[in-house]
Amino acid sequence: MAYVKRTTGEVIFDYANYIILAIITFLCLYPMLFVLFSSISDPGQLMRHSGIMFWPQGFSLDAYTRVFNNPNIIVGYRNTLFVLAMSLLVSLSLTSLGAYFLSRQNVMWKNALMFFFVFTMFFSGGMIPFFLQVRSLGLQNSLWALILPFSVGTFNMIIMRTGFQSIPASLEESATIDGAGHVRILLQIVLPLSKAVVAVMILFYGVSTWNGWFWASLFLQDRSLFPLQLILREILLTAEVQLDAGAGDAEAIGRSVRMATIVVATAPILLVYPFLQKHFAKGVMIGAVKG
Repeated sequence: MAYVKRTTGEVIFDYANYIILAIITFLCLYPMLFVLFSSISDPGQLMRHSGIMFWPQGFSLDAYTRVFNNPNIIVGYRNTLFVLAMSLLVSLSLTSLGAYFLSRQNVMWKNALMFFFVFTMFFSGGMIPFFLQVRSLGLQNSLWALILPFSVGTFNMIIMRTGFQSIPASLEESATIDGAGHVRILLQIVLPLSKAVVAVMILFYGVSTWNGWFWASLFLQDRSLFPLQLILREILLTAEVQLDAGAGDAEAIGRSVRMATIVVATAPILLVYPFLQKHFAKGVMIGAVKG
Protein backbone atom coordinates (compact mmCIF):
# COMPACT_ATOMS: atom_id res chain seq x y z
CA MET A 1 0.00 0.00 0.00
CA ALA A 2 1.50 3.28 -1.09
CA TYR A 3 2.06 5.95 1.51
CA VAL A 4 -0.12 9.00 0.93
CA LYS A 5 1.48 12.20 2.14
CA ARG A 6 -0.86 14.27 4.24
CA THR A 7 -1.24 17.93 3.57
CA THR A 8 -0.50 20.59 6.15
CA GLY A 9 -4.20 21.36 6.42
CA GLU A 10 -5.02 17.73 7.23
CA VAL A 11 -2.34 17.59 9.92
CA ILE A 12 -3.60 20.81 11.51
CA PHE A 13 -7.19 19.54 11.34
CA ASP A 14 -6.24 16.25 13.08
CA TYR A 15 -4.32 17.98 15.86
CA ALA A 16 -7.18 20.42 16.36
CA ASN A 17 -9.52 17.46 16.75
CA TYR A 18 -7.16 15.86 19.28
CA ILE A 19 -7.07 19.05 21.31
CA ILE A 20 -10.83 19.53 21.24
CA LEU A 21 -11.48 15.90 22.18
CA ALA A 22 -8.91 16.12 24.98
CA ILE A 23 -10.65 19.20 26.38
CA ILE A 24 -14.06 17.49 26.20
CA THR A 25 -12.63 14.38 27.89
CA PHE A 26 -11.15 16.49 30.67
CA LEU A 27 -14.45 18.33 31.20
CA CYS A 28 -16.26 14.99 31.47
CA LEU A 29 -13.73 13.32 33.78
CA TYR A 30 -12.80 16.21 36.02
CA PRO A 31 -16.01 16.27 38.13
CA MET A 32 -15.50 12.58 38.96
CA LEU A 33 -11.82 13.12 39.72
CA PHE A 34 -12.68 16.11 41.92
CA VAL A 35 -15.12 14.02 43.96
CA LEU A 36 -12.62 11.16 44.25
CA PHE A 37 -9.74 13.43 45.29
CA SER A 38 -11.96 15.21 47.81
CA SER A 39 -13.10 11.93 49.34
CA ILE A 40 -9.53 10.80 50.10
CA SER A 41 -8.20 14.21 51.12
CA ASP A 42 -7.44 15.28 54.66
CA PRO A 43 -10.61 17.10 55.86
CA GLY A 44 -8.70 20.04 57.31
CA GLN A 45 -6.62 20.62 54.19
CA LEU A 46 -9.67 20.12 52.01
CA MET A 47 -11.52 22.92 53.80
CA ARG A 48 -8.60 25.28 53.32
CA HIS A 49 -8.38 24.50 49.60
CA SER A 50 -10.36 26.43 47.01
CA GLY A 51 -10.51 26.28 43.24
CA ILE A 52 -9.53 23.47 40.89
CA MET A 53 -8.06 20.32 42.42
CA PHE A 54 -5.69 18.09 40.43
CA TRP A 55 -4.56 15.84 43.30
CA PRO A 56 -5.71 14.97 46.84
CA GLN A 57 -5.08 17.49 49.59
CA GLY A 58 -3.21 15.20 51.95
CA PHE A 59 -4.50 11.67 52.36
CA SER A 60 -7.12 10.17 54.65
CA LEU A 61 -9.59 7.29 54.40
CA ASP A 62 -11.48 8.43 57.47
CA ALA A 63 -14.43 9.54 55.32
CA TYR A 64 -14.87 6.02 53.91
CA THR A 65 -14.62 4.55 57.40
CA ARG A 66 -17.42 6.83 58.54
CA VAL A 67 -19.53 6.03 55.47
CA PHE A 68 -19.35 2.26 55.96
CA ASN A 69 -19.93 2.67 59.69
CA ASN A 70 -23.17 4.48 58.86
CA PRO A 71 -25.89 1.79 59.06
CA ASN A 72 -28.09 3.73 56.64
CA ILE A 73 -25.57 3.17 53.84
CA ILE A 74 -25.55 -0.59 54.37
CA VAL A 75 -29.35 -0.70 54.51
CA GLY A 76 -29.53 1.44 51.37
CA TYR A 77 -27.18 -0.89 49.51
CA ARG A 78 -29.22 -3.91 50.57
CA ASN A 79 -32.49 -2.36 49.42
CA THR A 80 -31.04 -1.08 46.16
CA LEU A 81 -29.48 -4.44 45.30
CA PHE A 82 -32.79 -6.18 46.00
CA VAL A 83 -34.73 -3.73 43.82
CA LEU A 84 -32.07 -3.95 41.12
CA ALA A 85 -32.03 -7.74 41.01
CA MET A 86 -35.82 -8.11 41.01
CA SER A 87 -36.29 -5.25 38.53
CA LEU A 88 -33.88 -6.82 36.06
CA LEU A 89 -35.53 -10.23 36.45
CA VAL A 90 -39.08 -8.93 36.05
CA SER A 91 -38.31 -6.27 33.43
CA LEU A 92 -36.22 -8.49 31.19
CA SER A 93 -38.78 -11.29 31.39
CA LEU A 94 -41.79 -9.12 30.56
CA THR A 95 -39.97 -6.99 27.99
CA SER A 96 -38.67 -10.11 26.23
CA LEU A 97 -42.14 -11.65 26.12
CA GLY A 98 -43.71 -8.46 24.81
CA ALA A 99 -40.97 -7.90 22.24
CA TYR A 100 -41.16 -11.53 21.06
CA PHE A 101 -44.93 -11.29 20.61
CA LEU A 102 -44.74 -8.02 18.68
CA SER A 103 -41.91 -9.31 16.48
CA ARG A 104 -43.93 -12.30 15.21
CA GLN A 105 -45.46 -12.21 11.76
CA ASN A 106 -49.20 -12.57 11.18
CA VAL A 107 -50.10 -11.74 14.79
CA MET A 108 -53.70 -10.67 15.17
CA TRP A 109 -54.17 -6.99 16.14
CA LYS A 110 -50.42 -6.47 16.37
CA ASN A 111 -50.53 -2.96 14.91
CA ALA A 112 -53.39 -1.93 17.21
CA LEU A 113 -51.55 -3.25 20.26
CA MET A 114 -48.38 -1.52 19.15
CA PHE A 115 -50.30 1.73 18.90
CA PHE A 116 -51.50 1.42 22.49
CA PHE A 117 -47.96 0.70 23.69
CA VAL A 118 -46.53 3.70 21.85
CA PHE A 119 -49.40 5.87 23.08
CA THR A 120 -48.15 5.45 26.66
CA MET A 121 -44.83 7.03 25.67
CA PHE A 122 -46.50 10.37 24.97
CA PHE A 123 -49.53 10.44 27.27
CA SER A 124 -50.04 9.36 30.86
CA GLY A 125 -52.57 9.86 33.61
CA GLY A 126 -50.18 11.98 35.64
CA MET A 127 -48.46 11.64 38.98
CA ILE A 128 -51.51 11.73 41.24
CA PRO A 129 -53.51 9.01 39.40
CA PHE A 130 -50.36 6.92 39.24
CA PHE A 131 -49.81 7.31 42.99
CA LEU A 132 -53.44 6.43 43.74
CA GLN A 133 -53.21 3.37 41.52
CA VAL A 134 -50.07 2.12 43.25
CA ARG A 135 -51.66 2.70 46.64
CA SER A 136 -54.86 0.90 45.63
CA LEU A 137 -52.76 -2.12 44.70
CA GLY A 138 -51.32 -2.22 48.21
CA LEU A 139 -47.79 -1.46 47.08
CA GLN A 140 -47.26 1.75 49.02
CA ASN A 141 -44.39 1.58 51.52
CA SER A 142 -43.11 -1.55 49.80
CA LEU A 143 -40.04 -2.11 47.68
CA TRP A 144 -42.29 -3.75 45.10
CA ALA A 145 -43.68 -0.27 44.39
CA LEU A 146 -40.29 0.46 42.77
CA ILE A 147 -40.36 -2.75 40.73
CA LEU A 148 -43.77 -3.74 39.37
CA PRO A 149 -45.09 -0.36 38.10
CA PHE A 150 -41.87 0.19 36.12
CA SER A 151 -41.35 -3.36 34.90
CA VAL A 152 -41.79 -2.59 31.18
CA GLY A 153 -40.43 0.41 29.32
CA THR A 154 -42.09 0.93 25.94
CA PHE A 155 -38.95 2.38 24.38
CA ASN A 156 -36.91 -0.59 25.58
CA MET A 157 -39.49 -3.04 24.28
CA ILE A 158 -39.44 -1.38 20.85
CA ILE A 159 -35.65 -1.68 20.69
CA MET A 160 -35.83 -5.32 21.73
CA ARG A 161 -38.64 -6.08 19.28
CA THR A 162 -36.66 -4.61 16.39
CA GLY A 163 -33.64 -6.63 17.47
CA PHE A 164 -35.70 -9.83 17.48
CA GLN A 165 -37.00 -9.02 14.00
CA SER A 166 -33.43 -9.04 12.67
CA ILE A 167 -33.07 -12.77 13.45
CA PRO A 168 -33.54 -14.87 10.28
CA ALA A 169 -37.00 -16.38 10.18
CA SER A 170 -35.55 -19.64 8.81
CA LEU A 171 -34.02 -20.46 12.20
CA GLU A 172 -37.38 -20.22 13.92
CA GLU A 173 -39.12 -22.12 11.14
CA SER A 174 -36.60 -24.96 11.52
CA ALA A 175 -37.18 -25.04 15.27
CA THR A 176 -40.94 -25.10 14.71
CA ILE A 177 -40.59 -28.06 12.35
CA ASP A 178 -38.60 -29.87 15.05
CA GLY A 179 -41.50 -29.37 17.46
CA ALA A 180 -40.27 -26.36 19.44
CA GLY A 181 -42.86 -24.07 20.96
CA HIS A 182 -42.71 -20.32 21.39
CA VAL A 183 -41.15 -20.51 24.85
CA ARG A 184 -38.37 -22.79 23.66
CA ILE A 185 -37.75 -20.65 20.57
CA LEU A 186 -37.49 -17.54 22.74
CA LEU A 187 -35.19 -19.09 25.33
CA GLN A 188 -32.97 -21.22 23.11
CA ILE A 189 -32.84 -19.30 19.83
CA VAL A 190 -33.99 -15.68 20.04
CA LEU A 191 -32.38 -14.60 23.32
CA PRO A 192 -28.99 -16.33 22.72
CA LEU A 193 -28.79 -14.60 19.32
CA SER A 194 -29.74 -11.24 20.87
CA LYS A 195 -27.06 -10.94 23.55
CA ALA A 196 -26.13 -7.41 22.47
CA VAL A 197 -29.72 -6.21 22.76
CA VAL A 198 -30.15 -7.96 26.12
CA ALA A 199 -26.96 -6.27 27.37
CA VAL A 200 -28.39 -2.90 26.36
CA MET A 201 -31.62 -3.69 28.22
CA ILE A 202 -29.64 -4.64 31.33
CA LEU A 203 -27.78 -1.35 31.09
CA PHE A 204 -30.90 0.76 30.52
CA TYR A 205 -32.98 -0.87 33.25
CA GLY A 206 -30.05 -1.22 35.63
CA VAL A 207 -28.92 2.41 35.46
CA SER A 208 -32.49 3.68 35.74
CA THR A 209 -33.14 1.53 38.81
CA TRP A 210 -29.81 2.30 40.47
CA ASN A 211 -30.17 6.07 40.06
CA GLY A 212 -33.85 6.25 40.94
CA TRP A 213 -34.85 8.18 44.04
CA PHE A 214 -37.94 10.25 43.19
CA TRP A 215 -40.54 7.47 43.25
CA ALA A 216 -38.90 5.99 46.33
CA SER A 217 -39.37 9.31 48.12
CA LEU A 218 -43.03 9.27 47.05
CA PHE A 219 -43.96 5.67 47.88
CA LEU A 220 -41.74 4.83 50.88
CA GLN A 221 -42.14 6.13 54.41
CA ASP A 222 -40.24 3.48 56.33
CA ARG A 223 -36.58 4.50 56.47
CA SER A 224 -35.52 0.86 56.62
CA LEU A 225 -36.79 0.55 53.02
CA PHE A 226 -34.97 3.57 51.60
CA PRO A 227 -32.73 2.76 48.60
CA LEU A 228 -29.17 4.00 48.45
CA GLN A 229 -29.84 7.00 46.22
CA LEU A 230 -32.53 8.33 48.54
CA ILE A 231 -30.16 8.05 51.50
CA LEU A 232 -27.45 9.72 49.44
CA ARG A 233 -29.83 12.57 48.65
CA GLU A 234 -30.57 13.05 52.32
CA ILE A 235 -26.88 13.10 53.16
CA LEU A 236 -26.14 15.64 50.47
CA LEU A 237 -29.05 17.91 51.34
CA THR A 238 -29.32 17.67 55.10
CA ALA A 239 -25.91 16.29 56.15
CA GLU A 240 -27.54 13.50 58.16
CA VAL A 241 -24.36 11.55 58.83
CA GLN A 242 -22.96 10.22 62.05
CA LEU A 243 -20.11 12.48 63.03
CA ASP A 244 -18.01 11.76 66.08
CA ALA A 245 -15.86 14.88 65.84
CA GLY A 246 -16.55 18.13 67.64
CA ALA A 247 -18.59 20.99 66.22
CA GLY A 248 -15.51 22.78 64.89
CA ASP A 249 -14.48 19.81 62.73
CA ALA A 250 -17.97 18.75 61.71
CA GLU A 251 -18.14 20.87 58.56
CA ALA A 252 -14.74 19.72 57.29
CA ILE A 253 -15.41 16.06 57.97
CA GLY A 254 -18.95 16.33 56.63
CA ARG A 255 -17.66 17.56 53.27
CA SER A 256 -15.30 14.60 52.94
CA VAL A 257 -18.03 12.19 53.98
CA ARG A 258 -20.40 13.56 51.35
CA MET A 259 -17.80 13.08 48.65
CA ALA A 260 -17.04 9.55 49.88
CA THR A 261 -20.75 8.76 49.86
CA ILE A 262 -21.01 9.84 46.22
CA VAL A 263 -18.08 7.58 45.31
CA VAL A 264 -19.58 4.62 47.17
CA ALA A 265 -22.96 5.15 45.49
CA THR A 266 -21.67 5.55 41.92
CA ALA A 267 -18.68 3.20 41.87
CA PRO A 268 -20.69 -0.02 41.21
CA ILE A 269 -22.29 1.37 38.03
CA LEU A 270 -18.93 2.76 36.84
CA LEU A 271 -17.32 -0.65 37.38
CA VAL A 272 -20.07 -2.61 35.62
CA TYR A 273 -20.50 -0.29 32.64
CA PRO A 274 -17.19 -1.17 30.86
CA PHE A 275 -18.25 -4.83 30.67
CA LEU A 276 -21.52 -3.90 28.94
CA GLN A 277 -20.24 -0.96 26.90
CA LYS A 278 -18.83 -3.19 24.14
CA HIS A 279 -22.37 -4.43 23.46
CA PHE A 280 -23.99 -1.02 23.79
CA ALA A 281 -23.48 0.45 20.30
CA LYS A 282 -24.13 -2.87 18.58
CA GLY A 283 -27.29 -3.54 20.56
CA VAL A 284 -28.75 -0.08 20.07
CA MET A 285 -28.02 -0.13 16.34
CA ILE A 286 -29.55 -3.57 15.89
CA GLY A 287 -32.62 -2.54 17.86
CA ALA A 288 -33.00 0.81 16.14
CA VAL A 289 -32.16 0.23 12.47
CA LYS A 290 -32.93 -3.31 11.39
CA GLY A 291 -36.48 -4.40 11.05
